[in-house]
Amino acid sequence: MTITSSAPVAKPVRVRRVAWHVLLWLLVLPGAAWAVVRLGGWERGGLVQLLAFTPYVAAWAVVPAIAALATRRWLAAAVATITFALLAVAVLPRAFADGDRGPQGGVALHVMTSNMLFGNADAATIVKLVRENDVAVLALQEFSVNGQRNLAAAGLGELLPYSSLGAEFGASGSGLYSRYPITNPGVRRNDGGFNQAYGTVQPPGAVAVTVESAHPLAPASLAMLDGWRDDLDAEPRADPKGAPRILLGDFNATLDHQPLRDLIKGGYRDAADNAGNGLIGTWGPYDGDPLPPVTIDHVLADLRLGIGAVSVHNIPDSDHRAIIADLKIPAA
Repeated sequence: MTITSSAPVAKPVRVRRVAWHVLLWLLVLPGAAWAVVRLGGWERGGLVQLLAFTPYVAAWAVVPAIAALATRRWLAAAVATITFALLAVAVLPRAFADGDRGPQGGVALHVMTSNMLFGNADAATIVKLVRENDVAVLALQEFSVNGQRNLAAAGLGELLPYSSLGAEFGASGSGLYSRYPITNPGVRRNDGGFNQAYGTVQPPGAVAVTVESAHPLAPASLAMLDGWRDDLDAEPRADPKGAPRILLGDFNATLDHQPLRDLIKGGYRDAADNAGNGLIGTWGPYDGDPLPPVTIDHVLADLRLGIGAVSVHNIPDSDHRAIIADLKIPAA
C-alpha cells in the first residue's frame, strides 16, 4: 500500500507565494511614496538630492507594474500602475515640444549659459560655441579671474564686447557678456554667497530685456537646504509691468524640485522643457564622476518671449554642459 501527501509540495509553494508577494510590495511602495513626495512638493532633508533622479525612478516604475500584472497581484498592480502613470505625467512632457512656445515673431536672440567649474572650463570651446551658434548673450557661473583671462585670450571680446562681470576665485564668480551694449549693469551676491551678474540688453529692432546669470546655492548637505530654498525663492520673478526678463544659469535644481517650479510659475517658461529637450542631462558625469546625468542648468524666459530651438553641448574641463536657446524677442 502506497501513501502519498501533497503537504511537502504545498508548503514550499505557499512560502514562495508569500515571499513573492512581500518582494513585490517592496518594489511597489518606494515608487508610490516617491510619486506622492514629488507631486506634493514635499521634498525635505535628503529627499531634495534624491528627487533630482525622478526621471530614472519614473522609468523604473514600469517594472513592478508589469510584474504585478503578470502575476495577477491586482492590488499591487493597481498601485504600481497609478504610480507609473503619475510619474510619467510629471516627467514625460519634457521630452515633447510644448504647443505653446510663446510669440514666434519679433527678433531672434541666441543666449547661452555655461558653468565653468572654478573657471577651468575650456575657454576655446566656449568661444567656438558662441561663434558657431550666433550667441548674442552669454551667462557664466563659477567665473574666475583666470577664466576671464582665458576667455579674453580665446577671442570672446571680439564676439561679445560688452560685459557685466563679477569674477572671483573659487565657485562664486559670475559673468554676463553681450554683443549689444549693456545698460544698468551690476552684480549682486545672493544669500548663498554666489555672485549673479545682470544687465539690460536691447537687440536692434527689439524691446529691451533684462538678463541675469543665476546661481543659487547647491543643496550639497542638509545644512545648506534652507539656503538653497531661500536662494531659489529670492530669484527675481517676471514683472509684467517691466522689461521682459531672462534668467539663465546653474539653478542647482531640476523640474522635480518644487522651489524651481514655483519660480517658473512666477512668469517664465523653461526653454529646454518647452522645446522638448527637458530630459537632457546638464550635470553629473561630465568631469568623470560616476553620477547619472541630471538637468540642473536652465534658461528661463519671460512668458512674453518665444522659445525656438534649444541645444545642449559638452564643455571640456567642466562638470556642466552648456545650454544654447533661441529666444524670440518682441519687436520694439
